[in-house]
Amino acid sequence: MFGKSKFLDMALAFNVGVAYIKCMPAPNLSAADRDFFKTLAEVVFGNPFSPIRDQLIVRLAPGATPGDLTSDPEALARVVRPQLEPWMRDGGAALRRLGAEDRAMFEPALLYVGYHRCLKQLDALIESQVAEGAKPQRVDFADPIIEELVAGGFSEARAVRFFAFYFQLRRAFYFINRDLAGECESMQRLRESLWNNIFSHDMRGYEAALWNRMEHFSTLLLGDTGTGKGSAAAAIGRSEFIPYLPAERRFAANFTETFIAINLSQFPETLIESELFGHRKGAFTGAVEGHEGVFARCSSHGALFLDEIGEVSIPVQIKLLQVLQERAFTALGSHEKKRFAGRVIAATNQDLGQKRRDGNFRDDFYYRLCSDVIRMPTLQQRIAESQAELYHLVKLLVARITGVEGSELVMLVMQAFEKELPHGYTWPGNVRELEQAVRRVLLTGRYVAEATPAGSEEETLLARMRSDSLSADELLGRYSKMLYKRSGKYTEVATHMGLDVRTVKKYVES
Repeated sequence: MFGKSKFLDMALAFNVGVAYIKCMPAPNLSAADRDFFKTLAEVVFGNPFSPIRDQLIVRLAPGATPGDLTSDPEALARVVRPQLEPWMRDGGAALRRLGAEDRAMFEPALLYVGYHRCLKQLDALIESQVAEGAKPQRVDFADPIIEELVAGGFSEARAVRFFAFYFQLRRAFYFINRDLAGECESMQRLRESLWNNIFSHDMRGYEAALWNRMEHFSTLLLGDTGTGKGSAAAAIGRSEFIPYLPAERRFAANFTETFIAINLSQFPETLIESELFGHRKGAFTGAVEGHEGVFARCSSHGALFLDEIGEVSIPVQIKLLQVLQERAFTALGSHEKKRFAGRVIAATNQDLGQKRRDGNFRDDFYYRLCSDVIRMPTLQQRIAESQAELYHLVKLLVARITGVEGSELVMLVMQAFEKELPHGYTWPGNVRELEQAVRRVLLTGRYVAEATPAGSEEETLLARMRSDSLSADELLGRYSKMLYKRSGKYTEVATHMGLDVRTVKKYVES
């Protein structure tokens, strides 16, 4: 046994040691560390489709090229982990002793590493739910990811929420990158816009205040028929935030069922309100049983896509406006108000500006829909921006249709297009036409363009003007031909355009 004196000496030494440790100056991040973590935060919370992302990533790994780090999703995580390791030893003791400001700089790095630890499992979960649908699946890989975030200083509730963010981030990237492919500038801008629509332009603000308030942000998709408005809407709707339920080891809803789409042009005026809001049994003649409308079926974690919004009448616009204002609706034949907590995405191929000027589309309804307005590029515009765009799309479509990634079938399709289609073919049906054209070539070996419907010349001219792909001569030529087709008289076209008749004839006949 120790003597009393010895014991007192040991106790005194222990207390002195504790006091010394408490008095030790807290470690600080170096200037290089701060620059690294600050740059990393811009990557973590920024837009993965932003053109400046590659520049930021290369700053984190001097000497590397963008391709080195962006082609491999794990590459940057391997750069970040060594920066964290010295601070995470002994259960993160050094990290906890940092000042609050320095400690906060570590959050993006911890989140980034945690996200990449479960990337493959998240991808597998997405693929599994896409294939099987039905109820949410059990998630067995969440616990260690959440525990790691808690060990890094996150509260348990916040760690659980960030795990749900991980799944949301991966879904958004999956659907935007897969379903809206394209190498041209307008498609790169489109993907960037869709990401901002889901997470805002800075995810720090989204995480702080917006993640459970996105129902208040409606989206309007504008573009010609066949440009992919449905795919863009689905990418947004399937990427809404869905809470994770740790006690049940599952997410609160299945993203394959949280997105509901309705084409408003398919329903007659007498039925459209029933499809939107539902009806009770006996609400009108023929209502032999109750019907649940799309507003009632839409999950609070999902979105409702109203396609062809430009087709609805003024009375229906007023009722939709009331739902967007009050976030409540009433089924036909009922007095019970029901809450709508989903997000609204609307789309049209019509000129809403003209419809508003003509009094066929209410201004107040428009301003309730346009928290964000996203314009879909035409296929003609995309090809004008990049001659390789058509090849890339054909390659993608052949792989999706056949399940085979081979150059022989792609070249078969491209050669058929080159042989059968006129030079500078405008693809009036856009990507939808291209997809069917690829199928037809695979079946028959050829694709001959069908006669375009009346009025398409005007649309083509406007599309070319929007894409900045017209020379002055071509603009005059196309416009001259369009006017001549209407009147059939060179003199009338010349008078209208202020040109000599011989000049007009030259343009029309060239």
